[in-house]
This record gives sequence, C-alpha cells and structure tokens, in this order.
Amino acid sequence: MIRPLIAKLQLLLGLSFISAAFPYALRAQLVRENTSPAQQKALPKKDSQNSPSAQTPPGKKRLSQEVQLTGEASWIDTSIDIQAGEHVLITATGKLRYAEAKDDNGPDGLPRGFKDLLRILPLNDAGRGALIGRIGDKDVAQPFAIGVRHDVLAPVSGRLSIGINQTDNDTGDGNYAVHIEVYSPEGGTARAVARQVSSLPGIDNNLFSKLPRRVGDKEGNPGDMVNFLILGSEAAMQRVFTTAGWVKVDADVADTILHGIIGGLSKESYLTMPMSQLYLFGRPQDYGWAHAEPISVVRSRNHLRIWKAPFQVKGETLWVGAATHDIGFEIDQRNDGITHKIDPDIDLEREYVEKTLTSTGLVAKISHFLPDSPMREAQTATGGSFHSNGQVLILKLEESIPNP
Repeated sequence: MIRPLIAKLQLLLGLSFISAAFPYALRAQLVRENTSPAQQKALPKKDSQNSPSAQTPPGKKRLSQEVQLTGEASWIDTSIDIQAGEHVLITATGKLRYAEAKDDNGPDGLPRGFKDLLRILPLNDAGRGALIGRIGDKDVAQPFAIGVRHDVLAPVSGRLSIGINQTDNDTGDGNYAVHIEVYSPEGGTARAVARQVSSLPGIDNNLFSKLPRRVGDKEGNPGDMVNFLILGSEAAMQRVFTTAGWVKVDADVADTILHGIIGGLSKESYLTMPMSQLYLFGRPQDYGWAHAEPISVVRSRNHLRIWKAPFQVKGETLWVGAATHDIGFEIDQRNDGITHKIDPDIDLEREYVEKTLTSTGLVAKISHFLPDSPMREAQTATGGSFHSNGQVLILKLEESIPNP
C-alpha cells in the first residue's frame, strides 16, 4: 500500500512543479485557423522555383500556384484539393523576424534551443517559424514540415493547407512566398485508400463468439466495450498509430514524471500519463495509445487499449481494442477514489479512432459489423455508464509503405 501512495505523491508533486513553473505550457495549443483573403494573395504564376538540380516528381504536372503567407497567419487554405497518390512539390522563399530572436529566419525556421522547448508548436519536430503543411481534415490530419523545399506524396485525398509553425499568440514580421506544384499519380489514377466495404473475410458472428465483448479489471469487473478490431501485423499496427499522432502511453508513474520534466514539456509528455491496466484474454493490454492536445494534462485525452488476439483471422494478426475519451474525473465506486470520467457516447471515440487512423493513408479497408446481441448500454469497472449503437469498427491495414 505504501509504494502506490508514494508513487501517486510523486506524480502530484511533479505535476504541481510543472504547472507552477510553466503555467502557459499546460494550456491547449489549438492551432487557430486564418483563411481571410487578406492573408492569402494570388501571385503571378511561374513555371518553377526549383533549382536545375532539384528532381522533378514523377507524373504529369496538373497544377501550379503561388501564395503569400504573412507572419501573422497560422494556417491558410490554399483551395487546392489533392488526390491520394499525387506528389505535391512545395518550395518557399522569404524571411520572418520574431521580436526576441537574434536573427531572421527562413522557411526552415529557427533552431530550437532550451528556452524554446517551452513552446508547444503545431509540429514539435520542426523549428519555430518553419513552413508546414497538412492534407485533409484539420481536426485529424497530422502536419508535416515543408521548409525551403519538400516533395510530399499525398497519403489521402483532401484539401491542402499551409501554415507557419508558431503558437496562436506568436507572430513574426515578414512573409513567405510559396510555390506549389501538383503532379498526377503515376498511371493517372488516384491511389485507393481506406475503402469502405460491407464485409471482410472472417469477420462474422463466429469470430465474435470467440471474442470477449468487454475488457475487465484485475478483479474481473467488466469495463470498457470492445469497439474496434484491426487486421495487420504488429509493425503495421504501430506504424499507423504513430503516423496518426497517437502516442504510446508510459507503463508507470516514474516514467511519466521523468518524461514530463526532461522531455521538453512537449505535448507527447502529457499524453503519456499512465493508463490503468485492464484485462482481455487473461492479460493486461499489449499497447496503450493516447491522442489529444494537453488541455489540462490528464483531465482530457482520447485513449485506447489494444490486445493481440490469441488466434488469427484468415492468416492475419487480429488486434482487439477498446477506446474511450476521458472528459474529467469522477468517484471510483469500487474504492471511493478518484478516477477518469469517460464520455458516455463511446461511439464518438470509435469514430475518432477511424478518422485519425484513416488520415494516414495506411488503412486499406474499413468495415463496421453489428454482432448478434449487440451491447447497447452498460457500466465501466469504476461505475461510470456508457452507451453505443453496438457496432464494432474493423480496419484492415496496408502492410507496404507507399514509395515517396
């Protein structure tokens, strides 16, 4: 009993230290959208801004456009719709100057120093002021670095947006001139990704007769509903979650405190707050994944647990998952302690898993299955209630990575 209490005390002290020392770093850094016409100016078209030595992407050029991005804009809508499998070549010139920076910076951004780690940027892997982009839904699409030049193979179809890697209260003086070229897929046909299908081989009531419908705690109390399945290798499963911006959750409190203090106060360090162990197939989860902006550290996050099934489906590895959305805290009815409160509409979290994973282009097929005697309403192991339409999401993963 003493060791868990000490561990919890360490956690609380660590979070208090971070909150007191860096109050602004704990707020959500929700990237503001700025698509006002004043921020996006059409410039005369040019054939190319690429140097003669730059390699031209394969395929036929179908579009060439230039836009100007001012230092006051976080994101602008280019009005360009991209098809999966197209190459998008983006080049940029120009300078920005931030008030306290020693030097101007170009589209590659400023090097990140120790003090700069306090800033939670839209893309933490890129420097402050760097040119960045995304393709698809702003709520789920992961941003990518552009810098001076970047040739990106579109993983999915969607609208192209470009932005500056800065927080919503941070602006630079200056602008970037951005040149965009879009090249049709080789063969002229968009790559097929995330196809909706009515059924998948082996996904039937016979399979669900072997699958527990709910996970449980160590004492066997039933908890979260099994609401999604993934067909694919372990490498493909890890790749799709990582690419979609999900973060692997720390196994214990000690790791969390270490990451929280040393890990640069990044978004990822908040998401790795420990996830309690739940059980399926007689063992704790094989993986825990979390996805969220750090609104209040551990108060709100999308999270899920996933287990490798002890059998295969038509020769493919099966992963069984339960996903919920933490929205606050409540009393644990087992011991009167404090535990996370989940959004009772768990179908919303199932849809969130689907949207984030399919945004990667690494999902081949999507299906939904309604088992016999579907679960509609129940309580978690801690006493919270949830409801569902009973459907289970099934995702079949791509095993090969598209060539860039």
